[in-house]
Amino acid sequence: MPNRDSVRWFREQFSEVIAPEIQGTPFDVDMLTAVAYQETGYIWSALCLKGLPTGRILELCVGDTLDEDRGRRAFPRTYEELIASPDGPQLFAVARRALEEVAEHVPDYLPASKKPHKFVHGFGIFQYDLQFCRTDKNFFLSRLYMDFGECLKRVLKELRLAMERIGWGGRTALGDYDFACVAIAYNTGSYKPERGLKQGSSSGGRYYGEAIYDYLRLIRSFDQPIVAARPPGRALVREPTPVTAAGPRFRVDTTSGTLRLRSGPQRDPADLTANVIGDLPDGHEVRAVTGVPVDGFLEVETSLRGAFLRGFAAMAFLEPVQDGQPLPAPAPVIDLPRADLPRKPGQVTRRADKAGALSLNEPDQPGRTGDTPADLCRSLIRIVAWLAVDDSKHLRYQPADGSTYCNIYAHDYCHLAGVYLPRVWWTQKALMALAQGMAVSPRYADTVDEQRANDLFRWLRDFGPQFGWRQTGTLTKLQTEVNQGAVGLIVARRKEDGKSGHIVAVVPETESHQAIRNAGGEVTSALQSQAGDRNFRLGTGTPDWFKGERFAESAFWIHS
Repeated sequence: MPNRDSVRWFREQFSEVIAPEIQGTPFDVDMLTAVAYQETGYIWSALCLKGLPTGRILELCVGDTLDEDRGRRAFPRTYEELIASPDGPQLFAVARRALEEVAEHVPDYLPASKKPHKFVHGFGIFQYDLQFCRTDKNFFLSRLYMDFGECLKRVLKELRLAMERIGWGGRTALGDYDFACVAIAYNTGSYKPERGLKQGSSSGGRYYGEAIYDYLRLIRSFDQPIVAARPPGRALVREPTPVTAAGPRFRVDTTSGTLRLRSGPQRDPADLTANVIGDLPDGHEVRAVTGVPVDGFLEVETSLRGAFLRGFAAMAFLEPVQDGQPLPAPAPVIDLPRADLPRKPGQVTRRADKAGALSLNEPDQPGRTGDTPADLCRSLIRIVAWLAVDDSKHLRYQPADGSTYCNIYAHDYCHLAGVYLPRVWWTQKALMALAQGMAVSPRYADTVDEQRANDLFRWLRDFGPQFGWRQTGTLTKLQTEVNQGAVGLIVARRKEDGKSGHIVAVVPETESHQAIRNAGGEVTSALQSQAGDRNFRLGTGTPDWFKGERFAESAFWIHS
């Protein structure tokens, strides 16, 4: 993965060259840094730290010795095909010399350099492929790949062509995820939105699109000092999207219940939840986008516990807020301790035990480890596999006597992933004592109670942010953060409080299991893992299950 020193070197060496070339394009320096790192970062990030001159490093940024027998389909597929082409011997001489030179500094190329007919196919810091020798022969024969400016012109041209191929030629701005999609088309020639970022060449368990997105997010984070304190086993979670609407301010006025925020200015009487994208609590403030009503609805933006929401709210439940009128004073935040039941010495809580109030502490249980998105995601999938929620021997999760245990499974997943989702939480009496600064010990049914799905919905709403949780606004954002190694949840509260709500873990996509996306690339069903009426390790469940009429409200939560 990129480190601060190598990224600093790239910026110092090339930012002034890049800046004038990207004016009027949707690209920026960090985007090009990510592509350069994906293509040749393993070379220049090491050599720059050894103090080699920049010109020499650029000369050594070559690679890819795979031929037809290892899957190459573009010209030249073999030594014979290259030699037989116009100027083939001269091109081979350049490509062969480049291989021998890089092998002196990068040991991985030594085996190929000892085979007389081997040569490199990728040239320059962005890896301009030898297939272009048919239309751009001088770049190779004159070794222009040693000139960063020449490499930059070609990568920008190829990126613009990639945008055109996927129908984005007219776009003037790209988000980081969007750029990763463009990079996929740059790498493979096409991009399929319904497949997300698992596209392009694959290395180390990450596809080209995933790697570009990983690198770009990490590179941008180097400008944020707080990232340096991120502990091992935690993901780099994107900051919440800010509200940018500048229209009039309004406050939700429902007296009881929540106000549904909808994706369009209408509601379907046959399915009242069909276009619901959020539930706004009474008293919550929103900002109008234009202030112009549409069929009794107003388009608004707001941030709800970190979740950016933009949609249409019924004007009948919005009251104007005068500019300059202060927001209601927030309730004082009490620094609350975790609530964990003590266990007897030597007591072990196992998956094979029936459901109980203690957390798992089996000797071989896995955790979330690593400091790259790939490692974090692999460890989360290992947790899912180890919990084996669908294994009938794991009585802790099996439905019985009308009871289901989504709450316990969600707790166990979070517990092993190193984030706090309570199995028990303080009673009202205990919270009052803690607020007064009194010491309180966790005692079952006295100072703590078990937390069921409805309770967890309220706990996340009321206390989750104190323990590192924040909401996010869409399934796409939720799945994207989880694919970076974050912990994700979907939780829904039942209308009838005595009835069971539901909570599921959203887990990283794998080679064999992916979220469902529409033709525009938006996630319509996240990849989930759950206990409940039906236990499954990995699946997409019923689409929009959390919008069911039995649920009063729902939310998506993420934790680093």
